[in-house]
Order: sequence, then C-alpha cells, then structure tokens
Amino acid sequence: MTESRTPKLRKQRFATDADIEIKGGYTPGDVPGEPAPSAGTFPFTRGVQPTMYRGQLWTMRQYAGFGTAAESNRRYKYLLAQGGKGLSVAFDLPTQMGRDSDHPMARGEVGRVGVAIDSIEDMRVLFDGIPLKDVSTSMTINATAATLLALYVAVGEEQGTPAAELRGTIQNDILKEYIARGTYIYPPTGSMRVITDTFTYCAKHVPQWNTVSISGYHIREAGSDAVQEVAFTLANGIAYVEAALAAGLDVDDFAPRLSFFFNVHNNFIEEVSKFRAARALWARIMRDRFGSKNPKSQMLRFHSQTAGVTLQAQQPLVNVVRVTIQALASVLGGTQSLHTNSYDEALGLPTEEAARIALRTQQVIGHESGVADFIDPFAGSYAVEALTAEIEKRVGEYFEKLEKLGGMVKAIEQGFPQREIERRAYEHQRAVERNERIVVGVNEFVMAEEEPVTVAKVDPQLEVDQVSRVVAMRARRNAAEHTRALQALDDAAAGTGNVVEPIVGAVKAMATVGEIADVLRKRFGEYHPAT
Repeated sequence: MTESRTPKLRKQRFATDADIEIKGGYTPGDVPGEPAPSAGTFPFTRGVQPTMYRGQLWTMRQYAGFGTAAESNRRYKYLLAQGGKGLSVAFDLPTQMGRDSDHPMARGEVGRVGVAIDSIEDMRVLFDGIPLKDVSTSMTINATAATLLALYVAVGEEQGTPAAELRGTIQNDILKEYIARGTYIYPPTGSMRVITDTFTYCAKHVPQWNTVSISGYHIREAGSDAVQEVAFTLANGIAYVEAALAAGLDVDDFAPRLSFFFNVHNNFIEEVSKFRAARALWARIMRDRFGSKNPKSQMLRFHSQTAGVTLQAQQPLVNVVRVTIQALASVLGGTQSLHTNSYDEALGLPTEEAARIALRTQQVIGHESGVADFIDPFAGSYAVEALTAEIEKRVGEYFEKLEKLGGMVKAIEQGFPQREIERRAYEHQRAVERNERIVVGVNEFVMAEEEPVTVAKVDPQLEVDQVSRVVAMRARRNAAEHTRALQALDDAAAGTGNVVEPIVGAVKAMATVGEIADVLRKRFGEYHPAT
C-alpha cells in the first residue's frame, strides 16, 4: 500500500504583493456574485469600450523631458518618428515648484529631471514643428498645472489650433503630492480652488482636455501596495468630485473628463485584477454616490506606467523583462494609454536606444502578441475574478476608515494614508533584506562584475543658457502689459473669480511660471506639513 505524502512546496505561504493569500487552485465557488457583464457595460469591470483594442490600440506614450526645451523637442520628434502616438512631458523640479530657472532655489536642478519651462517662449520651442492639432499631450504637472495648460493653449492658438480642438491631460492631482511626492506649493484650500477653476475653464474652453489625472502612480512609488494604491487614488477622486460640486458644477459637466494614472508592478495576476476592481468601484461611486447619469462619467479611463521603483541598477538589461511583464499586465488590465520605462532609468535619464526599446516593447505587445485581438481574455478566470472581488472588498474597508476620519483631505491632514504607505514600504524592504522576497540581481542571482552601461547626462551649460534666456526675455517684454496681467490674476485670486482665465492672459503677456506662482503664493500662502 502506497503511503500518501503532502507535496513539498517551495514556500510556506503564497500571497500577492498586497498580502492577499493565493490558493493553490481556484474553482467557480471562489467567485462571488454574478459574472461581470460585457466590456463597455456598467460597471465596466471588463473594460470601458465594447470592442477594447479590436477598435483601436491604447495610446503609446513615452515620458520624456530634460535640459532645455530645444533638447526635449528633439527627443519628442525622435519618439514620434519611431511610432509613438502621444507625448508625455516631464518637467524639471523648478517648473513643478513654481520657481523660474534663475531663482536661487533652482540652482543645480534646472533641466535635471525634466524640461525647464519658464515662459511661453520655452513652450513654443518645446512644440516647434509638432502640430498640436495632431497629437495628444500628457503633462506630469501638479501645483503649476493651470499655468502649463495656459501655456499649451496659448501655443496651440499661435499654431492655429483653437483650444476646443486640443487633446491631452494635465496631472493636476495635488492631493497625492501631500501624500507621497511633495511637489506642492499652496495649502489644500488654495490648491483645490485652482483645480476646480481648471475644471470650469476647460468645460467651457477646452472640452476635449482631461482636467485631472488622479494619480496612484506616485502613491505606489512611495511604497503602497495595490490595494492602497486603488483605495487612496479613488478617495482622492472622490475629494475632487466633492470640491467641484461644492463649487457649483454639475457632476456630468466635468466627470467625463476625469482620468486616472496607475502604476503597474510585477505581480502579474494581481495587477490585472487591480485595474478591473478599480473600474467597477469608480463606476458605482459615480452612479450611486454622486448620481451621475452620463455613462462617460462612470467610466474609469486611465493611463498607466511601468514601475520605476522596480527598476534596478544591478544588471539593468533585466529591467527590459520587468517592463515587458508590467506592460502586458497593463494591457490585459484594459489601459487606455501606456508609458513603458527605459531599462537604464535606475542609472540616469533614458538614452535614445533605451527609450526606443521601451517603445518597441509596447509595439510588439500590440502588433505581435495577439492579446489585443481579445476584448477581455481573462474574463471568467476563477483566480482573476476572485482576486478582483477581494481587492474591491479591501478597498471598501479603507473607504470606511477614511470616512470615519472625515474624508480624504482630513485624513491627509492627520497623516493616515502617509503612515499606511510607510508601513507597507517598510514591510516590503524588510522582506527583501530577509530574502523572503527575491529581487533578481539584488539579493539573489547576483553578478560579481557587470559590463558598464552608457548613461545619459545633462550638460551643465544647459542651465547657464536657460538662465540667460529667461533674463533676456524679461528685459524685452512689454512691462505695462505684464504688470496689468499679473494684477488681473491677483484680483481674481483675492476674490471669487476664476483664476485660470487671467493665468492665460498672463502667459500671453510673457509672465513666467514663477511670477504667476508668486501671485498665488501671496494670496493662498505656502503649505508646510506638520512635523
């Protein structure tokens, strides 16, 4: 008689990155409720479009920006020539923080992590030879988002493209800056006013523009898990909707232009399930909590980016594998737009070769893998359906905690999401240090010697040249027009007028990003987190 033995497993416990336990096998009994309806049908679990990528592939973007506007313009033209379908602009820290390139606090940071934009002159150069009527542009900008949008609108008009025809997105998500990233300027009240004023302005003048990209990306980069990423991102979305309603807007006037921005990590099945859960949750929030009637208000449309935090400086070519896995999870999760990171980003700015390989990764998935021919190939997978339901349940538990704290803005002020993210980041790092979580090339499969990789560098002379340009521009602009334009902005900020209208006037009068931010600093103050 043969003695039965329990099979030996390689781990005592199997769980996702969000610590959701994984069963060895799944059956229909693990899937709660009725199957999700077809794609394009509420609650959009299976996708926001009935045909998904059978109709049109996702927008293939490459996030880029460094040095001066001229340098970045060359990279954009290169990426478009290689088959990119949209632009995604990275701005340097001074631009993000509302400081001009010649400000003392900008020294050493000009053009380092993105492109330096001080005025309309820089914006003209950034998009020189790129017809804005033909491209969709995403801009990763938050505290100064309204100003960068105004610059884009002004340059579009100069090219002959009216604002109503411009397509793109500003990130404009200040709440996650307080939680995870830190490029805020004003306190929450002033920041939220600028954001809701942007909603109003775009509904009237730039109707095809996505006025906010509610971003879980940076929440995940700061150390959150997949459940926290969805919970805190959607909670931020709820806060923006509430602020817009309080400002007198109708939900179906602005909600169709809300978009989201998510991270995508290596835990493949969890990431696919995360996107499905996020869509279903948002659809119910918009219908049941806010009473939206327009199905477009209920659709969670999102851009995704592969995870920068997972890229390793050790054996950097292995990052190509990581990015491929993440990009495939994003596509199978139903993204509308995707940026794939370059393999060398743990070492520095992407080289042209690395950026090209990152774009080619998307193109191979879209045109060679065959996955885009299926509307929702994971529908009916017991494991995916069960994991989707569990993520929804755990996100709901976070919503209950946030409501008890008074909503997301109050929770941020009390430091709740920040502490939760820090806890998960610590737990992840401890697991790596104990070799409970394997990171290839870092704590396992290590190489004693590695071939050096070419790293892109920003020429220090670029900062000198940028400072000279902004100083020269100030000297030749019409001083009276400039003064009148900034006074109009100050008057609007001091009262209840929409601040975006005078910001557009100010950029046309050659006011700089820093000068516009300074006017609002004077009226709204500066945010300093409690210690």
